[in-house]
Amino acid sequence: MIIVYFVVLLAIGYYAYKQSTSNLDEYMLGGRSIGPYVTALSAGASDMSGWMIMGLPGEVYSIGLSATWLAIGLTVGAWLNYILVAPKLRVYTEHTGNAITIPDFFEKRVADNTHALKIISGIIIVVFFTLYTSVGMVSGGTLFESAFGMDYRLGIILTAGIVVIYTFFGGYLAVSLTDFFQGVIMLIAMVMVPIAALLTLNGLDTFHTVAEVKPTNLDWFKGTSVVSIIGLIAWGLGYFGQPHIIVRFMSIKSHKQLPTARRFGIGWMAVSLLGACLVGLTGIAYIHDTSQTIDNPETIFILMSQVLFHPLVGGFFLAAILAAIMSTISSQLLVTSSALTQDFYKIITKKRGYEPDRDKEFVMVGRFAVLAVAVVAILLAWTPNDTILNLVGNAWAGFGAAFGPLVLMSLYWKGLTKNGAIAGMVTSSIVVLFWIMMKSHGGIFELYEIIPGFFTNIVVTVIVSSFTKKPDKEVIDNLDRMKRILKED
Repeated sequence: MIIVYFVVLLAIGYYAYKQSTSNLDEYMLGGRSIGPYVTALSAGASDMSGWMIMGLPGEVYSIGLSATWLAIGLTVGAWLNYILVAPKLRVYTEHTGNAITIPDFFEKRVADNTHALKIISGIIIVVFFTLYTSVGMVSGGTLFESAFGMDYRLGIILTAGIVVIYTFFGGYLAVSLTDFFQGVIMLIAMVMVPIAALLTLNGLDTFHTVAEVKPTNLDWFKGTSVVSIIGLIAWGLGYFGQPHIIVRFMSIKSHKQLPTARRFGIGWMAVSLLGACLVGLTGIAYIHDTSQTIDNPETIFILMSQVLFHPLVGGFFLAAILAAIMSTISSQLLVTSSALTQDFYKIITKKRGYEPDRDKEFVMVGRFAVLAVAVVAILLAWTPNDTILNLVGNAWAGFGAAFGPLVLMSLYWKGLTKNGAIAGMVTSSIVVLFWIMMKSHGGIFELYEIIPGFFTNIVVTVIVSSFTKKPDKEVIDNLDRMKRILKED
């Protein structure tokens, strides 16, 4: 089943390669021609990485129902992202200089001719996404080690190798189509495994067993703290600043299709997250009733999928884990590649525009950037030293705090300036990194680092923007034009 899954991914990559990927806009953004259903599942699958199938069930298994505040925060955050960011970003990026990356959008939004904002945001993307991509490699290595007894490092290489091949050749179209395919697999897995567990155990009475194992397992508020609950809900703030997710809004065929994408995508997300939480809860009862042991809580889905089903079906569910892992890795590789190509290479070589003789050059640079980032991510994942959920949390906070407020203010506040954007972005990144380093000291540092980083960004950006040169009339006109286009439709 794993082999069949790999063959399908490579076939999709080949199909995308045979389509038009002749210029950077098509390679990095699919020529803005992606439909609503592919957009929705692509956004969801690239978001719900290995942490949804491994990290979240493991957290629920470890601390009980109180861990589900994370799923609630994420669902609300994703819905608000579709409402507040998606339509405005789609219209603005196309009608104002055809921005194809988030740093490119920031630069055009504040009319920064120095490229300082684009370079700084590009650096943040390269650094955090390389770390984020390494988390996916860790998930892949853990999967092959746990399910097949394979060497962890060989699992990393195998996972990375397949992703790199179809991303390298097929670009954004390959990533989006494979995400759709992977999203369907993930949904089926997250529905079937908890249902099979309930049928195998005692039906709904299974939850009585969960409570007997530890009374706080079915309590929303016990077994945790107010600070922890606030931190879990605050994960939803991260959506506004995740480049690999919001770039999906930029690629949809028309902003008029976003309501359809929102309904489909949020529905998929809610069901998948509910299933992940149920895997963790039913896993508590399963381990208790069968007297089995589990060394790593984040492998509870792997264990249950292998013992509750026929090996062929179990192989399908292992493919679901790979789907979650690979869909995110491919999206992160492509966004990082676009930053290196569009936001660094073009500036360094001073080659602008999309003349035919340079299109192939830019696409080739983008492809080799994918390869380079993958190699660095593999090296970082070679010796993991933290849980999957914690590693994802650090990278998620970094992007959410650095980019989230800037994306929102870019679309809603006419007073944003270049200096304000740079000051807020840099300050919030420093705050997040400092908070992560101080976590072991407890106290206030137990609060999830996205919260101080996000609100520090807002405060610093507003203050600095208020004391620096006001935006040019052209910038204001572009914002007004975006609003007119949305109102006309």
